[in-house]
Amino acid sequence: MDIGIPVERHLDEYRVGLTPRGVYLLTQAGHRCYIEQGAGEGAGFEDRDYERAGGRIVYGAQEVYQRADLVLKVGSPSQEELEIARDEQTICAFWHLAARPRELTQALLQKGITAIAYETIQREDGKLPVLYPLSEIAGRMAPQVAARWLQNDGGGSGVLISGIAGIPPVEVCILGAGTVGTNAAVAFHGLGARISVLDRDLERLQSIEERFQGQVSTMVSYDFNIARALKSARILVGAVLVPGERAPVLVTREMVRLMRPRSVILDISIDQGGCVETSRPMTHRDPVFVEEGIIHYCVPNMPGVVARTATNAYLNAAWPYIRRLADEGTQAAIEADPDLRRGVAVHDGQIYNERLAALVMET
Repeated sequence: MDIGIPVERHLDEYRVGLTPRGVYLLTQAGHRCYIEQGAGEGAGFEDRDYERAGGRIVYGAQEVYQRADLVLKVGSPSQEELEIARDEQTICAFWHLAARPRELTQALLQKGITAIAYETIQREDGKLPVLYPLSEIAGRMAPQVAARWLQNDGGGSGVLISGIAGIPPVEVCILGAGTVGTNAAVAFHGLGARISVLDRDLERLQSIEERFQGQVSTMVSYDFNIARALKSARILVGAVLVPGERAPVLVTREMVRLMRPRSVILDISIDQGGCVETSRPMTHRDPVFVEEGIIHYCVPNMPGVVARTATNAYLNAAWPYIRRLADEGTQAAIEADPDLRRGVAVHDGQIYNERLAALVMET
């Protein structure tokens, strides 16, 4: 099979669709890999690394898309990329189609492109194996990002997360007890913060209680509990995920007003639309804005700036699916692998993801 790895076009996206190690394994299996010049630089992989692995460097996205049967990306393709993509091509990426304009889905349908969404590849037990490591990373990054914007030079209230002798640590409200929320709790706990985790799933809250042995407070995420937690929180971490759907808005503008001035909101759910009413997508170059006196950090590709770690982490999980697609072809791989089939958003001119189909019909 011919496999293409283009440069990521999204601003400040440094990850890459395949490592030289992956190229080596695919070429050894008889596949051909075409890598756009400079595709791996942000993650620390040079063109010569790919060439040594057996890949071929090409000098433009158009050549990648015209040669490849299977395109491996991180972020969803830009409009310009879709225009040069071949009809009936297979593109693997973190598509997040539920949070994107419906015109993108319609363009995929018209071209007969198969869109495999890494974020919705799902095992029988409900776990999301490819999304999981990136969610871990985003959660672990939360304290370092929050600390930066709590500083006076970041416009924050000038408080230290950990506190010191005689000065209490800050209070952190984490909305969502999934992978992002749990890892954020681990990281903030390591700094000595006072943490409250809210979720509707009692089993998840029980897991938090057991993991932290009662050192982290848990509450069911009813409106009044969220409002109560926000009154004392210096940091809100939005970590809500409904696979394949837009994130529900659980924090209203009125709730944001309850927070202390110059506190910080990290809406990590922004890649699925955001769980805070006042959120809007930003970039790593321009990551924050102030609304209702509160600093908002809402960068969809948060792990994109720890590109080496993030690329290796998600590709470790995605590799079995990539190899199967290459070896068996898209149709056979989808039919044989139920986990992969759950990740298919669009295929053969049809929307496979029921939640996405309902959303497109609504709009």
